Amino acid sequence: MKSSHLLLPLSIALILVSNPASAQTPAPPAPAGPAVPAAPTPPKPSAGVSNAVRNVGPTEFEALRKATNAVVLDVRTEAEFADGHLPGAKLVDFRSATFADQVAGLDKSKLYLVHCAGGVRSAKACIKMTSLGFTNLVNLEGGISAWQEAGKPVEK
Repeated sequence: MKSSHLLLPLSIALILVSNPASAQTPAPPAPAGPAVPAAPTPPKPSAGVSNAVRNVGPTEFEALRKATNAVVLDVRTEAEFADGHLPGAKLVDFRSATFADQVAGLDKSKLYLVHCAGGVRSAKACIKMTSLGFTNLVNLEGGISAWQEAGKPVEK
């Protein structure tokens, strides 16, 4: 009786092993063809800056300022602004406790050209503005320092 219980599983195993149709055949390798280049990786914004923000140098920043109806935002302190600022710039101090409230009240559909002294605060301001729903921001790389080094106009 014991041997009959072993015969059935042994018989099934023997049938499976001896039947080539039950064995899995590996798929044939894909034909070799020309290599397809990978899609280019889109440029990454500066660290911590979203895709809603474009970083540009003084020449492009000035061209956008002149050719568009953009709002120039100076995110430096009031004292820094008084020492000299870009023509037509609007002061919204990034370090102010009311910065988020001030920018939240701005028209989100407009283009904003944002700058500070060296580019760090303006990058942070752009991140904050993006989190508030702004989608069209341009950050001046190097800030007003780069602007002045490029010989661009400053007013007091």
